[in-house]
Amino acid sequence: MSLGEQIKKVRLAKGLSQKEVVMGANIEKAQFSRIENNKTDPSFSTIEKIANAMGCTMSELFSTGEDVKDINSFSKSILEKVSILEHLDEDEKKGIYSIIDGLATKQKLRQTLSNALSL
Repeated sequence: MSLGEQIKKVRLAKGLSQKEVVMGANIEKAQFSRIENNKTDPSFSTIEKIANAMGCTMSELFSTGEDVKDINSFSKSILEKVSILEHLDEDEKKGIYSIIDGLATKQKLRQTLSNALSL
């Protein structure tokens, strides 16, 4: 299996669109399409960006005989979402960060109350 075919296999198995990978990798959509269709050979740094954007290792992109396993894990989906957040405008980022801060504060309060009640 070619590198482009393997990249596409991993992307589809993860349920990612080309646009999501392109945004996370910060590469041109046309370039990514050419890579998946084996019309061009990507540089090492581009392969690394694609792997990071898809939340997988570079070795997963070069493995040929194995099925893609456990690629939809929770932690990897968090990393994918964080990479997409980098492309939001500043007001959108502030809104997301406020929500995250609120949830973190709520969790800390819950833990503090739980500790106080168990004493």
